[in-house]
Order: sequence, then C-alpha cells, then structure tokens
Amino acid sequence: MLILAKSILGLTLGFIIAIITGFIVIPLIKMLNARQTVSEYINKRHQQKNGTPTIGGLIFILPVLISILVLMLRGSVEWNHNLVIVLIVFLGYGALGFADDFKKIIEHNNKGLSIVVKFIAQLAIAVAFYVIYKQNGGTSTLEVSLLGFKWNMGWGYALFILFLLVGTTNAVNITDGLDGLCGGLSVMAFLAYGVIAWGSYWISGYESLAIFSFILVGGLLGFLLFNAHPARIFMGDTGSLALGGALATIAILTHHELSLAIIGGVFVIETLSSMIQIIAIRKFNKKVFLKAPIHHHFEELGWAETDIVRVFWVVGFLLAMFGVIYGVWL
Repeated sequence: MLILAKSILGLTLGFIIAIITGFIVIPLIKMLNARQTVSEYINKRHQQKNGTPTIGGLIFILPVLISILVLMLRGSVEWNHNLVIVLIVFLGYGALGFADDFKKIIEHNNKGLSIVVKFIAQLAIAVAFYVIYKQNGGTSTLEVSLLGFKWNMGWGYALFILFLLVGTTNAVNITDGLDGLCGGLSVMAFLAYGVIAWGSYWISGYESLAIFSFILVGGLLGFLLFNAHPARIFMGDTGSLALGGALATIAILTHHELSLAIIGGVFVIETLSSMIQIIAIRKFNKKVFLKAPIHHHFEELGWAETDIVRVFWVVGFLLAMFGVIYGVWL
C-alpha cells in the first residue's frame, strides 16, 4: 500500500505543479512570441490555430523534475540507475524537441531540425541508455511470457532499443495533431505502465519507475486543462518527443517491450496510417485515406474535432487496460 500512497502523492504533486506552471509559462511564451506555425497543407479548420503558443511540453516536464526532487528530499523516491535512465531519455528527447520547436519559431515555419540531425541526437540518447543499462546488469533478453519465449539478442538488443525509442517518439509526435489528443492518450499509456511498474517488484528501482509514471500522469492532466479544445497552448515537439522517449524507456526497463504495441495502440495506428498513405501515393499514385494520419481522415469526413478526440481516448483507454491485463497476468 505504501507505493500506492506514494504514487497518488506523486500524481497529485504533478497535477498541482503543472497547473501552477501553466499559469506562469503560457503568458511568458506569449510575451516571447513563441507561437505555432501551422502547415499550409492542413485543412482550413487548423489554419485558425496558427499563432497558438507552443513549447507547452514544459508544463508537464518541469513538474516531473520538481516532484521527483521533492519526493527524493523527503525520502519517498529512491535514486537508482533505472530512474537515471528514464530521466536522461525524458529530458534528452525533451531538449531535442525544444531545439526543433525553437528552430520552427525562429524561422516561422514548421520544418524544424533536419532528419539527419534528429536521428544523430536520437542515436546518442539511445547509446547513453544502453551503456547505463548494461553497466548496471541489464539483460539483452527479449521475453514473451505468454508464449514462454525467450531470445537473447546480444548486441542486437541495442538496435532494438534504438528502434523502440525512435519509433515511439515519432509515433507520439505524429499523433499530436488535435487539441488534447496526444496528451489524453499519454495519460492512459503512462497510467498503464505505472501499474505494470508497480507490480514489477523484481526489477531494481521499480517503485521509482511507477512513481515517475504517476507524476507524469498528474502533469499531463494539469496540461490538458490548457490543451483541451480549444487549446490555449500546444505541447510541441518538446512535449511529444519527451513523452515518446519516456514511454519506450519504461516499456524496456520493465521488460514489457511488446506490450507497447497494445498500450500505445492508437500511436501505432496513427503511424501505420501515415506509412500506408505515403506508400500508396508514391507507388500507386492513390490515396487510401482522405488525409493522413488517420485523425485527419475523420476530420475530412466531417467529424467534429472533439468527437474524434473522445473516440480515440476511449480506444486508447481500452487498449491500455488490455495492455495491463497482458503485462500483469499474462
């Protein structure tokens, strides 16, 4: 029960500090004129969002750091290598996203950093992850408990980590296209992994991973007060890359890598819809969807933005709960 109490404390701290941070950060961002430039290829409804403040990921990133520090000082969080890893990835990808957002703001477009620069930075973060992980006795075995399957991947596990980190960060980034969509789905995903980490008592620092997840859930709930339709601020790549990196990291550290495809199922669907659309256009000169990723397809069909978000949240919640069932009991 103690870790449950700590998790609830972390969630509450994250939520309260996120609200306070939002009331401070939003006016500051407006004053600095750090605003979103919407792509000209997006529909007219989204063109109306042009100029909305961005870099809102700070509203949940800063509360995570403050809450972790507060809980460490009072002895509620244990400092260990797994917590170090998740913080390095979370902050590393957040910093990469901030650089990308900053470039977009300065140049008044939505291009940001080049693909090569992003990939090199992502690779560096993945290498830091793997080095710390292996130095502290991390295993290179991929396990599917439901099938009783174990595979020692050796050095291939480092490539697998890179694939998960890059794939998940890009998937979360792609999903960040409607007010509250990515934030709400992330709440459900981290809630699921918080429960999974909470039950992974054989893992070093499992309590810290669970508490981190619940703090982030609280921070995201606070952020949604400002990001739900109509959004007063966007999380930007600062937020989406940090969330994707942390999500993949916790999946790896709890040895529930494959459950990421279930818990983050909506992120996967969004990414697949974009890939299918690109292949269909380039190879067959035809569209499968009216517009990709798939949330834009529903917009083109005439769905209200809030209706799309609600439906995606419900799907995300159901998949997250299935992921918990798989991760805890199967």
